[in-house]
Amino acid sequence: MEASRLDGTVLVSGGTGALGRAVLSELLESGARVVSTWMSERGRDSLLDELGEPDGLQLVQADLSGDEGAAAAAEAVSGPLTGLVNLAGGFASGGRLHEAPPEEFERQIELNLMTAMRLTRATLPKLVEGGGSVVCVGTKAALQPFSGASGYIVAKAALLALVRSLAIEYRDDGVRANAILPSVIDTPANRAAMPNADHSSWVSPAEIAVVIRFLLSADSAPVSGALMPVYGRAG
Repeated sequence: MEASRLDGTVLVSGGTGALGRAVLSELLESGARVVSTWMSERGRDSLLDELGEPDGLQLVQADLSGDEGAAAAAEAVSGPLTGLVNLAGGFASGGRLHEAPPEEFERQIELNLMTAMRLTRATLPKLVEGGGSVVCVGTKAALQPFSGASGYIVAKAALLALVRSLAIEYRDDGVRANAILPSVIDTPANRAAMPNADHSSWVSPAEIAVVIRFLLSADSAPVSGALMPVYGRAG
């Protein structure tokens, strides 16, 4: 059965990254109008070099570390907003909790929880208007932690709690919220960081993008509050 086309507009944060570019391509091919945030001119220019300037794509500069940036991203959406994809985030690892600087723990909370919270909060009035779908990117490590990345793991675990709270709070408004849980994503950065790993077992950005498209589409209408594994063969 052919996958459902996407109607309306989807707002994506973190669209200039390796996963973001795959998601933008998938959503545009599925018929959605896409608004994507960007921070650095280098990231924006690299994205345009790869994708060109396709019809249906709008780029908006937004600093999601503050409410003003989140509001600007939400205001850039014209017409019905049918989806939000929170891709923006970051990763850091190091010593155990007492060995790592507290500033890094706080930074992980900011990057992986607060940016998603701000943008979701800013867009919810538009999503409530006609119903819509929120998709956040968690991590397998939020359920199966490893040593040396407590800030990242705690931030992602809190993000999953936010997703499940949204699913309950906005259920009667027709707004759904789900999260995907990648293991290791097959990106150039991860290959450089782990050159001796079995890259064939990792999940590709394109494969994850298809799952995100599904969670935004009418095909997943009964699904809300789900924490969906996308581990590839690394699970």
